[in-house]
Amino acid sequence: MSQTDEPLGRQVLAGAQMLFVAFGALVLMPLITGMDPNVALFTAGLGTLLFQLVTRRQVPVFLASSFAFIAPIIAAKGEFGLPAVMGGVVAAGLVYMLLGFAVRLKGPGFIDRLLPPVVIAPVIISIGLALSPVAVNMAMGKAGDGSAQLIPYQTAMLISMPALVTTLLVAVLGKGLFRLVPILAGVAVGYGLSFAFGVVDTSGIAAAPWLAMPNFVAPEFNIGAILFMVPVALAPAIEHIGGVVAIGSVTGNNYVKKPGLHRTLLGDGVATSAAGLFGGPPNTTYAEVTGAVMLTKNYNPKIMTWAAVFAIALAFIGKFGAGLLSIPVPVMGGILCLLFGSIAVVGLSTLIRHQVDLSEARNLIIVSVTLVFGIGGMAFGYGEFTLSGISLCAIIALLLNLLLPGGDGWRNKQLNEEL
Repeated sequence: MSQTDEPLGRQVLAGAQMLFVAFGALVLMPLITGMDPNVALFTAGLGTLLFQLVTRRQVPVFLASSFAFIAPIIAAKGEFGLPAVMGGVVAAGLVYMLLGFAVRLKGPGFIDRLLPPVVIAPVIISIGLALSPVAVNMAMGKAGDGSAQLIPYQTAMLISMPALVTTLLVAVLGKGLFRLVPILAGVAVGYGLSFAFGVVDTSGIAAAPWLAMPNFVAPEFNIGAILFMVPVALAPAIEHIGGVVAIGSVTGNNYVKKPGLHRTLLGDGVATSAAGLFGGPPNTTYAEVTGAVMLTKNYNPKIMTWAAVFAIALAFIGKFGAGLLSIPVPVMGGILCLLFGSIAVVGLSTLIRHQVDLSEARNLIIVSVTLVFGIGGMAFGYGEFTLSGISLCAIIALLLNLLLPGGDGWRNKQLNEEL
C-alpha cells in the first residue's frame, strides 16, 4: 500500500519490517569500531526522527550507521579516544549542514561543481580497499589490526567462510524480503557455527540486566580528531544525494525539489551531529531500506517513524546489546569481506555510470593520486598536526579538482535528471 492513511497496525508492522532489513548493517558498524550497539540503535532512531522533522516527514528513508566512517573512527579512536571521535562526528554533521545551506543559496548544481564523480569515486574506492585488511584479519580470527590471534585460525576460517558464503547466496538467490537481509542471514549462520565450536562467550548476556541505559558518551572537541572525520564526510554527502534520488525514483516523487535537497542534507547533518552528542556513529540513508520500500510498495513515511521508535526501544534492552557484543570476530570478518569490497565497487560504478574518461590526464591524475594516498596510508603532518589515509585523500582529491585546469562543465547526469 502507498496510502498515508493506512491502518495503524499495518504501519507498525511495516516499521518493524524496515528495521529488520536495516538491522544487520546498523549494528555491525559499531561492533567493528568498538562502539556500543545499543547507542547506535538509539542514535539511528533519534536521527531518523530528526530527519523527518527537518524534511516535514515527506521522505520515506531510515538513517543508521555509516560504513564510510569506519577507517577514520578506528584511527582517531586509537589516537585520541572515543569522546574526541564523537566531537569529530558532530563536526562531520556540521559539514552536511553547511552543504545544505550552500545548496539552498547556490542550487543543487553547486555540489556537483565542488564534488564531481572524479573526486568522490576514488575516495569511496579508497574507503573500501583501505579497510580490506581489517576484514581479512577478522575473518582469520585476529584483531582488526592483526595484533592478536583471538580465535584459532582453523576454527575462525570454518566460521567466517560459511558466514560469507551464506551472505553471498542470500544476496544473489534470495527471494522477496529475504533477499534484503543477507547480513542477518550470514550472522545467524556464523553465530550458530560459533556456538558449535564453543567460541561464544555468553557470560556477558547472563550478567546484563534486561533493561539498561545505553552507554552514552559525551563528545570532546579535539582538532586532530575533527580533521580525521570532517574530510570523509564529503563522500557520504554525495551518497546521500544518490539515496534521495533513488528513493524518489521508487516513489515517483522529486525529493530534490520537495522538500528540497537542502532540507535532506540539513536533516542528515542534524541526525549525524545528534549521534555524536550521544556517542553513536554517523548516520546515513540505507539503500537496503529503499529496496524494501520498492519491494513492498509502501511509500508512507510514517512507517519509518515506527522503525525509529522500535530502534530506540531496543536500545534500552541490556541483554539484547550484550548478545550483539558476543558475536565472535570471525563472523563479522567473513561478512565484511563482502561489505568492504562492495564499498569499493560503489566507487567503481560511480566512475562507470558517469562515464569518467580516464584517458584524460586530468582525470587520471586525480584518481591515481587519490587512490595511492588513500590506500597506501600517506600522511602529511607537522608536530602534533597530522592528516593521513582517507581524510588526506579526500582533501587531495578536492584540491586537485579545484586547482587542475579543465574541470569546468562537468555535470552530474543523475542529479540533472531530477532538476
